[in-house]
Amino acid sequence: MRAKTGRYSVYIRPTTYVLDLVVINLFSICMLGSEFASIYFSVFISLSWVIIALNIDFYEVYRFTKVVAILNKLARQLFLFTLVCFAFAGIYSKEVPAKEVLTYTLSSGCIVATVKLLIYYSLRRYRAIYGGNFRNVVLVGQPKNVQALADFFNDNPDYGYDLIRVFNLESDKKQQIDECLSFVQSNKIDEIYCALVDLSPTQVETFIDFADNNLKILKFLPDERNILGNNTKLDYYGYIPIISLRDIPLDDPINRTAKRIFDILFSIVIIIGFLSWLTPLLALIIKLESKGPVFFKQRRNGLDYKEFNCFKFRSMTLNEIADIEQVTKNDPRITRIGKFLRKSSIDELPQFFNVLLGDMSVVGPRPHMVSHTEMYARKIDKFMVRHFIKPGITGLAQTNGFRGEVENEKDIIYRVKYDIFYLENWSLLLDIKIIVMTVVNAVRGDEKAY
Repeated sequence: MRAKTGRYSVYIRPTTYVLDLVVINLFSICMLGSEFASIYFSVFISLSWVIIALNIDFYEVYRFTKVVAILNKLARQLFLFTLVCFAFAGIYSKEVPAKEVLTYTLSSGCIVATVKLLIYYSLRRYRAIYGGNFRNVVLVGQPKNVQALADFFNDNPDYGYDLIRVFNLESDKKQQIDECLSFVQSNKIDEIYCALVDLSPTQVETFIDFADNNLKILKFLPDERNILGNNTKLDYYGYIPIISLRDIPLDDPINRTAKRIFDILFSIVIIIGFLSWLTPLLALIIKLESKGPVFFKQRRNGLDYKEFNCFKFRSMTLNEIADIEQVTKNDPRITRIGKFLRKSSIDELPQFFNVLLGDMSVVGPRPHMVSHTEMYARKIDKFMVRHFIKPGITGLAQTNGFRGEVENEKDIIYRVKYDIFYLENWSLLLDIKIIVMTVVNAVRGDEKAY
């Protein structure tokens, strides 16, 4: 399971966004006066600030980011923000002295810079003194290839990495690699760093498969060979280049917040617009046809492999194997109203309550019942990667013909491939496209909907 060591720091970036917007708006009111600092100016500078920040990665500051890189971001952000403020002043009907605008942007920029650097240094001091916000790591490779990174981790506790062990690959590589994988599994290790020059392509694949199937973060110290895919990400710890195996867009707090807001708004529309009147009607029909509750809940695995109760309208008669055996075509357990609910996917609508509760997203990998998750995790390579993000009511795999019953190994393999593509290439536009495709498929009818 993916460890949560230090993960609370992801809340810092959204908080910084809010603080910066408060600063630039408050300073505009105090320094420019009511004649210029109108509601239009407030909206304009807020949008401009966010757009500039997104384009220059102003808030992409990590524990290993150098101060000079932060100062460079600050300078670019302030310069571009000053330009847009002058542009607004240039088209404004009333004259505003250029000196006042420049004083405003410089003053607010200084406060923003102070807050940004204060947070950065406070976190580093917190890690160094109190030992908090740490991530446990191991190194794999020959000493000559990993010693520099080992020294970096040991000499810079303020970066928040606790080097637990180094696995020396000078002799008996296979034994050391096996021992490393066993050690990572049995201890709370967050990240694995491997020297690529010491690993064969097969051994690299072994580490990639292990990390994917056990929800561990894997990074590489690169060499001259270019053997990684296009989804890798290059960072620097000091002056040491580090390659991250997978860049997941939803790891970014801004993307995650945008998706969460979309999920909440979309769910509210469905719940108020459909479930508010549909639920009493279906409840009556379901109750009249068979004994049992209106809703069916089942334990499933979600984000970081955590279990949650997944809600559905009950479409089967009460049976003891509902949590063990998947529904098949012409399954005798399905009721008459259940056939309609499943064919039209209406039985899935209560999962919008799961979305509001935060257990699911509108779009994401479909969650499996716990017993099936454990089975597929043992049999299907990279199956566990799906749990890096929240499960969804619908997903890319489901809109491409891989929904419902898993009839053979091909079904689940392709489902995993689509899910991994989704988590590596997420965007709100992709979510909207998948939702539209889901509605179209529901209207047309899906041969695997039973």
